[in-house]
Amino acid sequence: MRTTVFSTPLLTPLLRLIAIAILKLSGWKTVGKELEDHRFVLICAPHTSNWDFPLMLLVVLKLRLQVFWMGKESLFSFPLGALMKWLGGIPIDRSKSHNVVDETVRYYRQHKQLIVLIPPEGTRRKVKRWKTGFYHIANAAEVPIVLGFLDARKKESGIADYYHPSGELEKDMLEIRAFYAEKQGIRAENS
Repeated sequence: MRTTVFSTPLLTPLLRLIAIAILKLSGWKTVGKELEDHRFVLICAPHTSNWDFPLMLLVVLKLRLQVFWMGKESLFSFPLGALMKWLGGIPIDRSKSHNVVDETVRYYRQHKQLIVLIPPEGTRRKVKRWKTGFYHIANAAEVPIVLGFLDARKKESGIADYYHPSGELEKDMLEIRAFYAEKQGIRAENS
């Protein structure tokens, strides 16, 4: 894959130190440890605010992960498009019918290490049902799902553990959603 903020020589270690300092000064605690295996789908919820993105960047830098994330295509237009790609972004055109799942699975097959972050809600608004693309990607690519989270109530953000999809979508989604049941987003009304 391409060079991003998480893999730029000389600059990334400096940014990691800055991220650690900002998290400490702002009172946010990072939960989780550096992971050995860098081949999984990372989900993060609840996604309720534009502040989730910079917080995610700080936490990912601190945990030494090289993450690519999916975002709506409008985020990648001029003049910020190149910056968003350097920040790990992959533009998704939500207005067209195309198979993002198959495309992402193909990337996993081509790369020994790949972490793709996908917000399961698909939006910052409160939703009743999560999108299941992340699950289908992990299941088809035969990679685990890592449960990333933020909890504004506790001022904690980070990663929990690997979740291995069983292929039983409804059962697995209930188990995954149960993990997030008590987590509160930055905008609590959207959690």
